[in-house]
Amino acid sequence: MVARRAALCAVVVVGLAAAGCAIPTQRAPSAIPANHVPGGLLSPTTTTTQPHVAEVPVKVYLLGSAQQLVSVQRIVQVPAPLTSIITAMLGGPTGGEVAQGITTAIPDNVEILSATTHGSVVTVNFNGAFGEIFGSNTELAVAQVVATIAAQNGLAGLKTGVLFEIEGEPISVPIASGQQVQGPVTLAQFI
Repeated sequence: MVARRAALCAVVVVGLAAAGCAIPTQRAPSAIPANHVPGGLLSPTTTTTQPHVAEVPVKVYLLGSAQQLVSVQRIVQVPAPLTSIITAMLGGPTGGEVAQGITTAIPDNVEILSATTHGSVVTVNFNGAFGEIFGSNTELAVAQVVATIAAQNGLAGLKTGVLFEIEGEPISVPIASGQQVQGPVTLAQFI
């Protein structure tokens, strides 16, 4: 009988010990005090990886302090379509370039609608704001566009002709001699 009591007491002690090791339960969630949370879990950082976008430097033309064409570099996404390159030119000079006296004859409300290439002729289609450029700024704006397009074709760019359109309608543009021309304009007409 003593052995039986001792065995019963041992079972009770083991049972109480096992019950003390169980995971406690509660009826509702409760907040864990901050000092009981392992380090780094209170303010986790997440990292996201952005897909790498390939970019390429291109040459665009703006105007120097004496209203001469000057080339500046811009970065555009590959494959660098002509519309992106012209849009980069339309962005005008950076703050640093303005400090160097670089300007543009093209107002900031001018937008490129399309640019198509057929052989050595590029047709650029601008919004109506391009038609609101007047005086000597018109010739300078045309020169900026033609030089920027020609720069994309290396030495062959000297033979690249540019046709201008506003809202899809062909227009005549001035060249360096002051003459208005309807046909393709080349860089040679501004040098």
